[in-house]
Amino acid sequence: MEILSQLLPFIFLIAIMYFVIIRPQQKEAKTRKEMIEALKKGDKVITGGGLIVVVHKVEENFLSVKINEDTIVKMTKDSVIRKYEDEA
Repeated sequence: MEILSQLLPFIFLIAIMYFVIIRPQQKEAKTRKEMIEALKKGDKVITGGGLIVVVHKVEENFLSVKINEDTIVKMTKDSVIRKYEDEA
């Protein structure tokens, strides 16, 4: 009984850390992964460098994106921060 009373605060702290820190991060990572997998040609995205680009071609691990009318570059899917939604 004494061991249980000593371990109870640690178990309580671990449970709080799970619900406050770990679970929200896992949920956000899952949402981001789903967003990246759903990207298609013509979507606007914001890169890690802050560029707003248009998806030109989706590959297995990479995206070909248009920076302007003439420039198409290849970048990793991990570089995508989020989709860009026009404020119209």
